Amino acid sequence: MSVSLTLDEARALAVAVLEKAGTSPANARAVADALVEAEADGIASHGLSRLPAYADQVASGKVDGAAVPVLTWTASAALRVDAATGFAFPAIAAGLDAAAERVAETGLASVSVFRSHHAGVLGHHAERMAQRGLACLAFTNSPSAIAPWGGSVGIFGTNPVAFAVPRLDAPPLVIDASLSKVARGKIMVAAQKGEPIPDDWALDVNGKPTTDAKAALAGTMVPMGDAKGAALVLMVEVLAAALTGGQFGFEASSFFTADGPSPAIGHLFLVMDPVRLGGPEALARLEVLLSAILAQEGTRLPGDRRLGLRRTADAQGITVPDALAADLRARASA
Repeated sequence: MSVSLTLDEARALAVAVLEKAGTSPANARAVADALVEAEADGIASHGLSRLPAYADQVASGKVDGAAVPVLTWTASAALRVDAATGFAFPAIAAGLDAAAERVAETGLASVSVFRSHHAGVLGHHAERMAQRGLACLAFTNSPSAIAPWGGSVGIFGTNPVAFAVPRLDAPPLVIDASLSKVARGKIMVAAQKGEPIPDDWALDVNGKPTTDAKAALAGTMVPMGDAKGAALVLMVEVLAAALTGGQFGFEASSFFTADGPSPAIGHLFLVMDPVRLGGPEALARLEVLLSAILAQEGTRLPGDRRLGLRRTADAQGITVPDALAADLRARASA
């Protein structure tokens, strides 16, 4: 069973839960917006299901709910953002807003965020830049889940990457993917149901392929693309953590538990003006490419399903499992 909520009702509920836990009103609104946007796009794994853990981490002090990001320009087009062990969303928004203004002068700018938390749906941050006429590449690391190729101990997270670019007379093109072969959530569902998984999804604690979902959860995820994917995971770890000052995946604490120190991970964004890079015809050239793709029967562009779900959620709201809704309402009224 589930409970139906309008998007406004979901945001208000999320804000109330976060503020009760000790989050400042401004930060609560930023986090609530991000979680509800994930729900609207059909990405429930990054939506309201995260809210109890987020609230518990504020209450325990693992996340500073009242943190104010500190922005420092280290060069004309290089911005560092200290998230101050707070939520990622206010820090990323502040950094990208500042970068968008600077790109009007420089053509491109980097935003490195450190001492941060879960970035949520990474593509949403890049999409907001594309809605302002800018292209954006985004990288983030996360607590360890993937071992180096040939190893058996997790060093890297699933390390998502995202990219967004504006289009002529159409919503931005958004590409967003984690670098594990499948989402860890699929393995968790299989474990709960007692079902086997394909033997190329995960490795057990000895680094051996396994069809046992519980053994997989105790082990590590297989990167997409196998050895080549592992190299990409390493690349993102360097970009998002080594080059930003964030914690590495094997150093970061869990996003899901209230104990321990802040995960203090990192994110890196590259914001670009397409016209400065490719001239006034840059976006028209993009449409030539996308038209060639869509000219083939059976093709579609990344994000088509997401946009459809978003329109439905705008009109009809979202549904939340009964147990989660009851938990959130109890927290909001405590």
